[in-house]
Amino acid sequence: MSNAVGKWDCLVKSPLGEQKSVMTVTDNGDGTWSGDNTGAMGGLTCDNGKFDGDNKITWTMDMKVPMPMTLECDATVDGDTITGGVKAGMFGTSPLSGTRAA
Repeated sequence: MSNAVGKWDCLVKSPLGEQKSVMTVTDNGDGTWSGDNTGAMGGLTCDNGKFDGDNKITWTMDMKVPMPMTLECDATVDGDTITGGVKAGMFGTSPLSGTRAA
């Protein structure tokens, strides 16, 4: 099982300011994962979740507000911390960081 499985308190430093959320990663048992990312602006389903070894994950999210776009995400887990990026089309990649939720 990947070290990424579980709940994560995340922070993305986006062009719209800091976005806090809780991301859930559930192992599907076939090298893929499913989950969601819920914050003050609502929740997004994590789609196309893939494990890359024990510590790396990738996924996409279809954002509708404030404008429709597909977010391309990747992260690396180191113990109880997670770091990565969220690519939002023409807005570039915003840094993602977080800690394992208790």
